[in-house]
Amino acid sequence: MNDDLLSPDSDALPLEPEEEIQRLREALQAKTQEAEEHRERYLRGAAEFDNARKRAAREREDYTRYANESLLRELLPVLDNFSRALQAARSEPGAAAVTAGVELIQRELLRVLEKFGVTPFDSVGQPFDPERHEAIARVPAAGQREGTVVNETARGYMLNGRVLRPAMVTVATLPDATADS
Repeated sequence: MNDDLLSPDSDALPLEPEEEIQRLREALQAKTQEAEEHRERYLRGAAEFDNARKRAAREREDYTRYANESLLRELLPVLDNFSRALQAARSEPGAAAVTAGVELIQRELLRVLEKFGVTPFDSVGQPFDPERHEAIARVPAAGQREGTVVNETARGYMLNGRVLRPAMVTVATLPDATADS
């Protein structure tokens, strides 16, 4: 906006007081509008800066929370192998001491993983969820609703509320009606 509204022309004739008041009101209104536009621009810029700051903080937090994801994912097969070893050792009566030691190591590893936000989740008896489960087989299962998880081959794990590894599961289907006839 030009300042010429405020400074009367040196060539112009002197204005009547009412005209001068009108001219000054128009100049004040123009400057008020200009100031409001600057204020709105400032507020928008401040809001954008604040949003960028919050977004950067959120991204840093997510990075920190999920930075170890690949390492943690690599440790899960080790945990699975401990479970398999325990299952095999429990059938041997002379391996009680070894079984107790392996159980202790497995519990310690689970405790460390939980400290970093890794938690196992149960699947058997739950409805199949493609976000949390990976179906490796479908079997007819009497007494089970279709789409229910009936067996778990590998346990699923979450990392801070997000699926780290889906559970490998067997899903129930309806028994074949023609096989009964």
